Amino acid sequence: MPTPNQAALDFLLTRRSRPAKTLTTPVPDRATLTTLLTAAARSPDHGKLEPWRFIVLSKPALNRLAELVETRGAALSIDPDKIAKNHAQFANSNLAVAVVASPVISEKVPEIEQIYSAGAVCLALVNAGLAAGWGANWLSGWASHDRAFIRDGLGLEPHETVAGFIHFGTESNSPPERPRPDLAAITTWLET
Repeated sequence: MPTPNQAALDFLLTRRSRPAKTLTTPVPDRATLTTLLTAAARSPDHGKLEPWRFIVLSKPALNRLAELVETRGAALSIDPDKIAKNHAQFANSNLAVAVVASPVISEKVPEIEQIYSAGAVCLALVNAGLAAGWGANWLSGWASHDRAFIRDGLGLEPHETVAGFIHFGTESNSPPERPRPDLAAITTWLET
């Protein structure tokens, strides 16, 4: 019988992202964030391709991205409410990490598996932040899928996409628990 890591299991069974709009200062310093990034980089990565990378966004960079959301939203005739929501994601944040999916050509590992790996990195980064006592939240939004926004705002190459923006900070209040999936409704047990 294996020896469980009960503290880790308890954490995973009770983990809860913190809404980004409730996160405030202080934020993790560079050394702390480096530890969180190191933990996230241990995510499953078939073929050891490292098909992802990080862009750390400080407050000035987040403000610049908030302004770019306004510009791109107007150019694309995005609904003003959607522009405002995506603008606030950046303008109200004090620290975020863009997890960039950066697939590489591989005969062994399909691109879709590399994209899944980038998603795993996002969750690992959120969980590392939460485990370290910080508030953390994984967001995207329409701007993260706009080629001009990610090219001009983040310097992404044509083959790269944003897997997510992970926001960090000190939680200003604890969110209530929310309904969780009905495990019986989403689980099939194949016995034969």
